Amino acid sequence: MPSQVDPTPRSNTGRAADVVDVFVYVVVLNLFIEYVPAVISETFTLSLLTAVLLKGVLEVVVAVKKRARGRFTAARSAVGKVGAGLLLWGVLVGSKFVVLKTIDLVFGDSVSLGGFVSVTLLILTLLLSRLVVRRLLAPPSRVPAPAG
Repeated sequence: MPSQVDPTPRSNTGRAADVVDVFVYVVVLNLFIEYVPAVISETFTLSLLTAVLLKGVLEVVVAVKKRARGRFTAARSAVGKVGAGLLLWGVLVGSKFVVLKTIDLVFGDSVSLGGFVSVTLLILTLLLSRLVVRRLLAPPSRVPAPAG
């Protein structure tokens, strides 16, 4: 009997959210290209591909950051808190360099996200915009009607 995969609403919702994220990233990235001289993309197609790449890289960065935050929260000693805090700081700072290097390796001189400051502002804006759009598109939470 062949196994059939039954796509759950969650998996479809996850894929739809990924597509919306990429659209949000394209809009934000192109606004940065227009208004921040250090951020450059030679074509719209490259900015779209950059948005897709940023989506992938930022998903990995967010997952690593969550693990580092979990270590910080779980640490019980002062040394453990300091070590986990340094790890979290390293992830937050190092991720910007990972993004810059990845974009450079994939696109070369055709795409530039500027330097550390511009890529930090870009990433913060991307993540904040994604959060706002996801909240706008989320189904309204049901509040129970007051009793009686």
